[in-house]
Amino acid sequence: MLGTKLDLQDGLRVLCIGAHADDIEIGCGGAMLRLLNTYERVEVIWLVCAAGGQRTEEAKKSAQSFLAGTVKSKIIVHEFPDGFLPWNGEALKREFRNLAGQFAPDLIFTHTRDDHHQDHRLVNELTWQTWRDQLVLEYEIPKYDGDLGRPNTYIQLDLPALDRKIELLMEHYGSQRNKDWFEEDTFRSLARLRGMECRSPSGYAEAFHVRKVVVT
Repeated sequence: MLGTKLDLQDGLRVLCIGAHADDIEIGCGGAMLRLLNTYERVEVIWLVCAAGGQRTEEAKKSAQSFLAGTVKSKIIVHEFPDGFLPWNGEALKREFRNLAGQFAPDLIFTHTRDDHHQDHRLVNELTWQTWRDQLVLEYEIPKYDGDLGRPNTYIQLDLPALDRKIELLMEHYGSQRNKDWFEEDTFRSLARLRGMECRSPSGYAEAFHVRKVVVT
């Protein structure tokens, strides 16, 4: 997608949606850093649906670090309970609709529909119900469920972008460091596998699922 710059005279508007604090960074943090390196004017809304307590502050500080190169950004962190988004679906859908009335993105990053986590799946469904005319890149989250699929779209990363993504994840999410999967090797090894699949010059990439592309 980034091999040729999009012809956007007013800059690039991006909506990043994550069910939980750290989902966006894990799924598309490297891609966001590359976008900010590629386009002069990037406007971003960064939406986290389920966070609370320490996780709220972690999400806000992490987003600020990732979005340091934007011309304009807005960070929204809701405190719906983790693991219960499907039972708060009506309220969350209203939040999505309100946001859609304020912001028309060119590109959306969200969870993939085949994710085994119920919160992730709902976020994907609400994304597609709310925004119908945008390019949607569905990102992947490694987890115990073993639900990584077969992506069809790749964004190649140079090594500094990947290193920076991992550095910020480890810096800002102290609450997650005691989890056996939250470590540098997890994030680097997945990026290496996806980089191999797309023959990235650096050896690293992030992968996405794209359902529909309209060429005009």
